[in-house]
Amino acid sequence: MRKKRDDTPISPAKKGDGAPGILASRLPIRIDDLLHARVVEIERIEFKAGWNPDPILRTLCAFANDFENLGGGYLVIGQDCEDGQPVFPPVGVPREQLDKIQRELLQYCHLIYPHYFPKFCIEQFQGKTLVVLWSPGGQTRPYKAPKNVTANEKDYRYFIRRFANTVEAKNGDLRELYTLTATVPFDDRICHRAELHDLRLPLIRSFLKDIKSGLYSASGELSIAELGRSLNIVEGSNEFLTPLNVGLMFFNDSPEKFFPTAQIDVVHFPEGVGGNKLEEKIFRGPLHHQLRDALTYLRNMVVEEHVTKIAGQAEAERVFNYPYEAIEEALVNAVYHRSYEIREPIEVRVNPDRIEILSYPGLDPSISLKDLNAKRFVTRRYRNRRIGEFLKELEMTEGRGTGIPAMRQALRANGSPPPRFKTDRTRSSFLVEILVHRQFLKKAPVEVPVEVPVEVPVELNETELAILVLCRNSPQSKSAIIAGLGYGKMTGNVWKALQRLAELKLIELTIPEKPNSKNQKRRITLKGQSVLTANS
Repeated sequence: MRKKRDDTPISPAKKGDGAPGILASRLPIRIDDLLHARVVEIERIEFKAGWNPDPILRTLCAFANDFENLGGGYLVIGQDCEDGQPVFPPVGVPREQLDKIQRELLQYCHLIYPHYFPKFCIEQFQGKTLVVLWSPGGQTRPYKAPKNVTANEKDYRYFIRRFANTVEAKNGDLRELYTLTATVPFDDRICHRAELHDLRLPLIRSFLKDIKSGLYSASGELSIAELGRSLNIVEGSNEFLTPLNVGLMFFNDSPEKFFPTAQIDVVHFPEGVGGNKLEEKIFRGPLHHQLRDALTYLRNMVVEEHVTKIAGQAEAERVFNYPYEAIEEALVNAVYHRSYEIREPIEVRVNPDRIEILSYPGLDPSISLKDLNAKRFVTRRYRNRRIGEFLKELEMTEGRGTGIPAMRQALRANGSPPPRFKTDRTRSSFLVEILVHRQFLKKAPVEVPVEVPVEVPVELNETELAILVLCRNSPQSKSAIIAGLGYGKMTGNVWKALQRLAELKLIELTIPEKPNSKNQKRRITLKGQSVLTANS
């Protein structure tokens, strides 16, 4: 038997027999934050006053199935609750029961199929000992568990979480659960191209310090493998641990090596898209670092304040061209919800009259653009459950569908127009537009209209229309356009089509000041979108 620092007897971790999670490690988040649901939604937490294998195993099964892709959940033993809320002080778990609970937990978790084991954590709170079972979403769902673990004849059922309750999956829910078979969000998958040493210990320790984790004080004495298991950013046997994608996204200095274009591009057009000036800044590195750096740049270089003294009033009227809070919410949402399988960066375009934040792909099909613009929508399933989990621990997002409402509130408080959202029928991209405050419109060197109406019908040939269709969802390189049209090299009719579309201002260069740049692409303009719609 080995001992934890508080001399609590701990059963040895049995990695070899398929039990990778049974070890008494500290939680990566503070127990106080967990119990008060500060960084974890209350529906992802369940409280049990004592050790009761039947309901506990069903809840572990439900967390493993992670029906809504929220990242699993936490089961706290020794904490009583009333109407789903914890009651303090906690009941606690007698220390003499800890070893028994671990042995039975290991025994009963083998009854979950496929086998699934939570992380076993012992925490102290208000003088009481609590057992926390941290249960990340499983890699091989769907999972099923017996309704009664001690029955001779096991009756296996599938369980999921509905709000703050564990329920049996039936009918439509059961069919939908089956569709999730072996589908794990990209950020929670194993990266087979990486090795354990690709995770950087200083980055992990810095993260733990930022979130005020109790694990930080012990992290200096732990190996990268032990920290990786504690944070659930590695997977596999002891002799061949492999990082998960999310671990490389946050704890590798250059995640773009594994996920090309995992970056934020900020392009500033001081004179508008048609002007002669362009300032480009690319932010790379761990996701939370590039996000913070990009936001700092936008706050310092783009956000401006306008102060108006009002006669007879002590306080001046202060407004911003773009409220920083709105930019922050929009960019954090883009980092959270983009796909890191699509090789397109997040692009922030700063124009004299608006900021555009473009990410790929678009909204989940369960959310209609009409509902989004009408301020009523509910996200059914999150694309990146682990990225959201880490951003919440860093207090960069709440992850409860509050991002867009918070953006609206910030703009409304500043007296700015509401945000605008755009996508297409195939949901291949998502564009957020934050319009400049009206007091700053006069300062803009070039006024770009919010919508460019097509005053005169434009007749386009088939090649020109095809090019607009290719550029509709994302900027395209010249070679991509040629290949998309079915040619092996540039032809006269393609060249003429590109020239005419540019003259009509239906497409534009992404790097206009460097026409011959190897990174040059062509994108459709608002006028081009209108013409394409008119010709559809």
